[in-house]
Formats: sequence, C-alpha cells, structure tokens
Amino acid sequence: MQSMVDIPAGTIALRDDRLGTRWQVELSAFRLARFPVTDSGDLPLTGLSWYDAIALCNQLSAVVGLAPAYVIDGSEVRWDTDSPGYRLPTEAEWQYACTAGTPAYRYGPLEDIAWYADNSAGRAHAVGLKAPNAWGLHDMLGNIWEWCWDLYDPATYGSYRIFRGGGFADPERSIGSTVRRRSHPTFAIEDLGLRLAQSVEGVKAL
Repeated sequence: MQSMVDIPAGTIALRDDRLGTRWQVELSAFRLARFPVTDSGDLPLTGLSWYDAIALCNQLSAVVGLAPAYVIDGSEVRWDTDSPGYRLPTEAEWQYACTAGTPAYRYGPLEDIAWYADNSAGRAHAVGLKAPNAWGLHDMLGNIWEWCWDLYDPATYGSYRIFRGGGFADPERSIGSTVRRRSHPTFAIEDLGLRLAQSVEGVKAL
C-alpha cells in the first residue's frame, strides 16, 4: 500500500533555460507518494525506463483494485486522465510538490534533505532518512531522479521524456527543484526511478 499525500490545487511557473521560455500551469488537486517506489526493502527501485515506470504504475494499480491510468499499445501510451489509478506526476506537479507550492529552489539545507555526490558514498540510500518538505514528502531532491509523464521537446527530441530531482551521483548544482533532464523512454540507469501520483477521483487532471 502506497503512502499518498494530498496536494492542493495551485499554480506553478516553469522554465526551459535551453529555449529561454517560461510558462505557468494551473494544477488541480492530486496525490503524490510520500516516498519514491522502493524495492522489496527501503531502497528506491531504480534501473527503470520510462516504459517500465508506466507499466509498473498499472501493475500497482491492479494490486489495489484501481483502474489503470495508462492504456499501453506497444510503444504508444495514452493517459486516461479520469482514472484514479497510479501514474507518473507531470513535471509541473512534480516541481510544485517538490518545494510545497513555493517558488524556492530547495526546501531546506542540502545536507539535511538530500543524498548527492558529496554525502552519498556513490550509492542510493533507504528512503525517508533525510528531512521531508513542508508537505511531508521525502527525497524529492537527491538520492534518485524520478521520471515524469511529459515529453521534453517533441520538435527537437521526439519521444524523449523528462525526469526530475537529482541523484546520488550528482553535484550540488544539479540538486534543485527547477533542474530538468531528459532521455529516450527506453533509457534506464542506476539512479533513476519513480514516484507515484494519483488524480483525485472525480476531478480531471490537467
């Protein structure tokens, strides 16, 4: 059973420094897992491609009797935004939740909140050991990167998807709420996993 936190509706400003663009997103209320998805213990589950993460969301939904959020047809994935099943957060949801609805770059002193290159000893650590943000979410920064739903820039990068948060091998400059990375949806690496989101039942996610 996933420990989910209710996230209130709000507005978030995003930016793409590569393109020099900025935009705002209005968010409906949603739920986000308190911790990244873990393996059979407390370590974050990693080495997952975006496709793996999507499939796992559907599998975990089935375990608790929720309708799947995704319709998967080969490499094509459609998000049923009316479904209450587990899903990946959008990058706007992720960034908004990361710093508890504030425009801050981090939600506390880096050593207190994140595992990163200077303190991780080159490995992932059990979730929940670092201080949470104001909404009770742990490991939003550091430890592992987390896949998001969104395409990065279809015109330039095609099917590349976004991941957020920074990992245990990253330097301080890469551990922040606005840092955006992207890769092909088949890409998988030892410091990349996921955190479950969930649309509030009866409220259509944007």
